[in-house]
Amino acid sequence: MISVVIIGSGNVATHLAATFLKVDTIAMTQINSRNLNSIPPADVTIIAVSDNAISEVSSKITNSFVVHTSGSVTMDALKNTGSKGVFYPLQSFSKEKTVDFTQIPFCLEAENKDDLSKLETLVSVLNGKIYHINSEQRKSIHVAAVFVNNFTNHMYTIADDICKQYDVPFEILTPLIEETSLKIKNLSPKEAQTGPAKRNDTETIQNHLNLLSRAQQDIYLKITQSILDYGKKL
Repeated sequence: MISVVIIGSGNVATHLAATFLKVDTIAMTQINSRNLNSIPPADVTIIAVSDNAISEVSSKITNSFVVHTSGSVTMDALKNTGSKGVFYPLQSFSKEKTVDFTQIPFCLEAENKDDLSKLETLVSVLNGKIYHINSEQRKSIHVAAVFVNNFTNHMYTIADDICKQYDVPFEILTPLIEETSLKIKNLSPKEAQTGPAKRNDTETIQNHLNLLSRAQQDIYLKITQSILDYGKKL
């Protein structure tokens, strides 16, 4: 039996707590970050709060082993007096959507092997995939994740606006989105790149620009130029 305290009430904390509660070999307690006066002892204390609150929250914790769940904050940001670590699930979390932790990579970091073993145990009961990643690597993964997730989703938002403007259902693009996601499991992103920018099809590019607002044109042109510039490096 491994005891866990989760501090926080956001998306990551909520999903981790709900999942740990279902595991017989984990004794789990969840605490709101505003109520730090009643933290029980635990093998692993997980801080799942906003990045800018990690240092302050951790400084008030006396438990022996404390980790945070951030992708962009170093392990040294933890200000507890005991051992430190990182338990970063590389996924986008929304409270209203169920998470399958068996499909999530966990980036782990700890100051010693015994504590790292505790984190590995937590991932193993979730059937997740373990990556031993240091703070510098994790920051690079986080910015890469912003490109593939947050920026990509913003492109979906723009595409949705264009569809609405021309009275086309956004769902017509869903098979294309799914095919692109599946394709990069077998091809590198570079090999999977297609489209008018890849072909340097200036006529199609101009036709697209004629359909777009000024703000959409700016984004379209910057990404098109980036694809063209990348092609020149090859």
